[in-house]
Amino acid sequence: MQLTPLTRQPAVSRSLAFGLLATVSVIVFLIMQPAELVSSTTPSGGDMGAHVLVPAYLRDNLLPSLRVSGWSNDWFAGFPILYFYFPLPALTIVGLDVILPYGVAFKLVTIMGLLAMPFGSYYLARQMRAPRLVATMAGIAGGTFVLMESYAIYGGNIKSTLAGEYSFSWAMAFSLFYLGALMRDSRSGRRFSPLAAIMLAGMALSHIIPTAIVGAASLIFLAQPERRRAITTWALGFALAAFWVVPLVATIGFTTDMNFSPLRGFDAGTGGPLPTELWPLLPLAVIGLVWSLWQRYSVSVLVLTTLLPLLAYPFVSGKLWNGRLLPYWYFGVFFFAGLAVGLAALAVYRRLPARTSVLVGVGLAGAALLIFPPASGMEQSSGWARWNYSGYEDKGPYPEYENLMATVDTLPPGRIMWEANNDMDKYGTPMALMLFPYWSEGHPSMEGLLFESSLSTPFHFMNAAEMSDRPSNPIPGLPYSGFDLDKGLAHMELFNVRYYVTFTERATSAARLHPAYTEIAQASPWTIFQLPDSSLVDVAEYVPAVFEPTDEVGVLERAGLIFREDEDLHDFFRGAVDWHTQIETLDHWMVESGPDEWPRVTEGLGGLEETAAITTAGSVSNVVLEDDRISFETTAIGVPHLVKVSFFPNWKVTGAEGPYRSAPAFMVVIPTESQVELTFARRWYESTGLLLTTLAGLGLGAWLIRRRRLTTAGAAPADAAAAQPPVEPVVAGEPGEMDLG
Repeated sequence: MQLTPLTRQPAVSRSLAFGLLATVSVIVFLIMQPAELVSSTTPSGGDMGAHVLVPAYLRDNLLPSLRVSGWSNDWFAGFPILYFYFPLPALTIVGLDVILPYGVAFKLVTIMGLLAMPFGSYYLARQMRAPRLVATMAGIAGGTFVLMESYAIYGGNIKSTLAGEYSFSWAMAFSLFYLGALMRDSRSGRRFSPLAAIMLAGMALSHIIPTAIVGAASLIFLAQPERRRAITTWALGFALAAFWVVPLVATIGFTTDMNFSPLRGFDAGTGGPLPTELWPLLPLAVIGLVWSLWQRYSVSVLVLTTLLPLLAYPFVSGKLWNGRLLPYWYFGVFFFAGLAVGLAALAVYRRLPARTSVLVGVGLAGAALLIFPPASGMEQSSGWARWNYSGYEDKGPYPEYENLMATVDTLPPGRIMWEANNDMDKYGTPMALMLFPYWSEGHPSMEGLLFESSLSTPFHFMNAAEMSDRPSNPIPGLPYSGFDLDKGLAHMELFNVRYYVTFTERATSAARLHPAYTEIAQASPWTIFQLPDSSLVDVAEYVPAVFEPTDEVGVLERAGLIFREDEDLHDFFRGAVDWHTQIETLDHWMVESGPDEWPRVTEGLGGLEETAAITTAGSVSNVVLEDDRISFETTAIGVPHLVKVSFFPNWKVTGAEGPYRSAPAFMVVIPTESQVELTFARRWYESTGLLLTTLAGLGLGAWLIRRRRLTTAGAAPADAAAAQPPVEPVVAGEPGEMDLG
């Protein structure tokens, strides 16, 4: 009987490693309900049920205009779409939609990051210099991380993906390949390779939080002798993603802070870093960490990605919700536990006969130890997947939902305010009515999904509290009103809302009794009311007042409701909230900046109601609202006009001065001509980002062409040998089990 020499590695074939890794992906795929994945229904469930609008808008509106990000009027009185959300998964959905039904393309893209996790984990372990058997166990463990069910929103696992965080799982998978490629490139003797840069760009274009965590941890490569390669990787990766990253960085101040309360505490009941699922793995993870350090594996960067989120967790607050840091801590525990199992399997194998069957048995035993405990304990994921991927069309009350959308589709165009209510989850998600513009052209929903993207978001939710029996009130600290259709009517006119859709008996009865609400249709259980006519563009009746900040710190700022580091804008938001709540002075406009002759108001808005009346009469006509253009004709030249579309710095006006940011989050212009046009134009940051990406793409293309020519000419690239991980020796007596690295 021949025993495996203790100094030799098992000759694990790629096929065995691939088979074990693929087993994890197959398990995940089966949990995600394959039959539903390939059905052409419209995905529902949580945020995912509203996400379906975004790639469709990219396909139908942005790409035909040669844009990846732009403007949409579909939600929140307008918002910059795909400026602050991640374009790569959406672009992939659009690409697959060329050959697949849209629903199928969307569903398949949402699971791709999950399916890639075991392979990314394996690749990372291999580049750490772990033998193939050990790397395979680490890959399996990294893949089973997605089976965690103790959380459902932080990102990375199945439940978070089904809740709508599929971009996060994409970024996590990219990050593993990025770190592995960066490790490979840091070895001496290698020449340039673009793989790490491409993975970095993919990660950045998929989600910014994994990019920040992994990017910070990978700074450790500056201490490596080959630091220039890391710097080159970062420069190229940034340039490849610059078309989106540069505008993101330049405009991040124009986002809404949702003021989510940070998680506190470390026990399992807080939803924090020590859920019970992790307890049995922690001892294994410690063993795996110590053992891998003893084996001199290159685990330092993974130690950082694991521990930095845990150390930062108690201190992070503000726009970055600290729960989003935890997936990398969880993943690290799984990964190091997998290394421990792999090293134990390796030790066991060395003491057994050197046979292929023994190697396969050890591998299967290790895989079973890592897969079965989390897989057998799953209770919710498969049900969630069935709910999401069976789609809106499979829900029992779908005919009611379909009837509502068909009814709205017959109405003249106009913005829709609908009554929020969690009972609408039975239609697929409480957010089901966010898809009014998806099913019906010309009917924007006042509420949308990408809350942080629009400056109008906080004010919409304040309006929704007045128009809903049981509103969600998702932003803490705002002065929400109770149900009040009189206040709501004033704000509906301010927001140029044409229709109000009720769901509860209270709201329906109150609207029927109110003389200003006209019932025009029923689509049980919803009732549709038409509101009094209002205009998208109003002529000022009073001279607008410029808000002058003070040094006082308001209640809302203490609550964390801020937009930019610029203190003036902190104050302007506070003033805009105060202005919005005082409905008796909504016709006295307040702006962030304006001509010197306009009056000034400060905290408390004292004197706002005393601003001078404008005696010049005038009217607005031929108002046109398009995806990237607003135009109107006016007879009130020289008089301020309020344009009821969300402010963003890309808006440029011709035929007028401005636009000035106004309360609540709109724009004021001063016509200098009778014809006024606002266009959503590209700014310097978009041109700069696009130029950088173009140059990087051309340079990368030239490098690939040169490399191909060298290869075709028979000259192997100088780094070809170095590109291969170390070859594990073939165990004597085991023909056919060659390890090709």
